[in-house]
Amino acid sequence: MDHRSVSFRRRWLASATSLVIVGLPWLAQADVTFQYEAPAIAPETASGFTDKPGWATERFAVAAANPLATDAGYQILKAGGSAVDAAIAVQMVLTLVEPQSSGIGGGAFLMHYDGSDVAAYDGRETAPRAVRESLFLDGDGEPLAFLEAAASGLSVGVPGTVRMLEMAHERHGKLPWRELFIPAITLAEEGFEVSPRLHTSLAAEERLRDDPLGGAFYYDDQGEPLAAGAQLRNPALGAVLREIAEHGSKAMHTGAIAEDLVQRVQNHPRRPGAISLEDMATYVAKERAPLCTDWQAYRVCGFPPPSSGHLTIMQILGMLEHLPGVDEVLVDDHPSEEWLHQFLEASRLAFADRGMYIADPDFVDPPGGSWESLLNPSYLASRAELIGEESMGPDAAKPGRPSGQDAAWAIQPAQPEYGTSHISVIDEEGNAVAMTTTIEAAFGSRMLADGGTGLAGGYLLNNELTDFSFRPLDADGTPIANRVEPGKRPRSSMSPTLVFDRESDELVASLGSPGGAAIIHYTAKTLVAMLDWGLNAQEALNLPHAITLGGPAYVEEGRFPAELIDALNARGHEVSERELTSGLQAIQRTEEGFFGGADPRREGVVMGD
Repeated sequence: MDHRSVSFRRRWLASATSLVIVGLPWLAQADVTFQYEAPAIAPETASGFTDKPGWATERFAVAAANPLATDAGYQILKAGGSAVDAAIAVQMVLTLVEPQSSGIGGGAFLMHYDGSDVAAYDGRETAPRAVRESLFLDGDGEPLAFLEAAASGLSVGVPGTVRMLEMAHERHGKLPWRELFIPAITLAEEGFEVSPRLHTSLAAEERLRDDPLGGAFYYDDQGEPLAAGAQLRNPALGAVLREIAEHGSKAMHTGAIAEDLVQRVQNHPRRPGAISLEDMATYVAKERAPLCTDWQAYRVCGFPPPSSGHLTIMQILGMLEHLPGVDEVLVDDHPSEEWLHQFLEASRLAFADRGMYIADPDFVDPPGGSWESLLNPSYLASRAELIGEESMGPDAAKPGRPSGQDAAWAIQPAQPEYGTSHISVIDEEGNAVAMTTTIEAAFGSRMLADGGTGLAGGYLLNNELTDFSFRPLDADGTPIANRVEPGKRPRSSMSPTLVFDRESDELVASLGSPGGAAIIHYTAKTLVAMLDWGLNAQEALNLPHAITLGGPAYVEEGRFPAELIDALNARGHEVSERELTSGLQAIQRTEEGFFGGADPRREGVVMGD
């Protein structure tokens, strides 16, 4: 580990105290192999962009969206834990300290490399058995406003994160399951400092105050959010995590915790949901075949449907390969106008295919019988031919015909997608994890559940069902692939990614990001910047963002010169500026070990030895 990482960690742990088994009577002293120290970490500034140095390590590394979570993963790796062990510890702490983005009430996709094989573990939420296609339509058959749907019981899917992590741990864990919860339980019971990001998110939130538990826990009597730096304890979450640590995922999916979740969803005061105890008890995490795609000198492995991430990323990168080369890709620390034009146009075409074809593969067949049809080089070459010097314009891109036949589906209308957090880990044995985890929008369904404990605090329930198309059919009555159906998993943009050298098969990088549908752009651009342009992980994450979901284009506010925006507008892109808050984490292999980057737009850091 280089001197920057050493000094960073010493600064954090200078006043740390040992809290190994304090208040954890279910762990006998003789049984504990993991010794946890709760670090004294001062929250960073509330700036929207905080310079990060990048972190070099020699033996292992972990990157996550909050320093307390990263530190938990670091200590697990230090104790001999595997990459999966570290990811579990990180996720449990994120449930506590970054509740607005992910947690045990949501879902996740985890990519794993064990030194020879790549595996993909699906913990995506499922729709309850009792839902209907009209779930998000009002009495007139029109879609509900997004927030009206999200902040309700209607939006809550059956959570899958804990059950998926248990599956991954059974196959790749080294430390005992229950010990991986010690950091989160300790911090929940002893307290932690509210970060500026959590405070800012609470201040901007409109509906969490309406929830009886959430409003009382995160706001004062005047409705003011917890201040940055305030000490916060979450005894309800601590108690829930104790049960899961001791009894595994069945404690989450059956018994008092499940009963409390179901009761809250079914009794939402405005729009009750349909989750049942049977839905909870029968949830199944799945191992899916990863998608690995050759690109330049690399093999890029990502998550298959129900994620649209890998397919859409590799469509964008594949189309760029068929376009004329750009003389200058970077100008003054931002992508050039010519490269951005090509990237945005490829994105338009890729998102058109995404809106037509991609959904839960247990309900929807891929075009031509294979998802690889969307990545066929000749198909991508034909799509690239549609890209000229001028933009095709907002909403002009149409889906292609990768199978040579007309699709049986209608195009899904655009609708909001939010949220999420990302974790990357590489352990001392070279095992790697890329895990993207979510409760969807900030604070999910705006429902806090205490697991039936009656204690203060708890965990947030997801609003993941709003990732389905609100409309089940188009105007002609043709079904939309990503419509709501019982037991179905909503389409996702999460893009946990592992990269390998095509010749040596050596692991090159682990990366991913939150950001709703823009996850795809953030991850694609980072892959290009690291692997094609030769930037290190931190330099790549620092680059400003530009996205389009097929309509207007958006560039990161204050990060591009006016003349570049004018040039893109002159090409017909209809560009405007907006805050594009990614949360990229990336770890790349170097000759000396590893180098990690954390997104300067969030509070994340990288740690390792």
